[in-house]
Order: sequence, then structure tokens, then C-alpha cells
Amino acid sequence: MLEINVDQTGEYTVCRPVGELDAFTVGQFRETLTELGGGQRLLIDLSGVPFLDSAGLGALIGGVRRSREAGGDVAVYGARPAVARLLHTTGFDRVASVSENQQDAVAALSDGA
Repeated sequence: MLEINVDQTGEYTVCRPVGELDAFTVGQFRETLTELGGGQRLLIDLSGVPFLDSAGLGALIGGVRRSREAGGDVAVYGARPAVARLLHTTGFDRVASVSENQQDAVAALSDGA
């Protein structure tokens, strides 16, 4: 089961999925990213995600692409060690900023503006 919390914090939207991001839950996550992808600055907090498979990774990449096409940007932060390793091994960190904490993710988005 996946729970997704979304908060507006000033000029940023924070998306916090909680649970495994896999083939069974990715549809809900993809829908949320599509709804949020309208040209805004999006932070994705992965601290509540213990597992991420290729479907979840694909949804992240799609969310980054849609956001950028609409004039926005995305930064990811808080990934647990296994998830962070996957993001780095697959090269996702070359597609979007991957930071340890929200402050660094906000700085990465600000630097990209």
C-alpha cells in the first residue's frame, strides 16, 4: 500500500510517497506526479520509500520530464541507502538532483532557476 502526501510550501510543492514504489503502486504515484507536473517546482521526499523498482524509477523519470516540459523542475531528496544506491547506479542523479535533505534539494532547484 502506498500513501502519498502533498504539501505546498511557499514556492515549492513537496510530494512524500510513503510505502514501496513498485509495479503494484506506481499507477497512483504516476497519477500524482501528472497532477503536480504543471510547471511548478517539485520536491520529492523519498525518505518514506523503503523499496523502489524499475516501474517506480520510470515514474520518477516521467515526472521529471513532464514537469520540465511545462517549465518546472524536480529535485529528489531523503532516499534511504538502498534507494539512493539505485538512483545513482541507474544514472537518475544525472537526470534530476538527488540530495540528502530538503534544504539541499531546495538549493539545487534554486541553482537551476
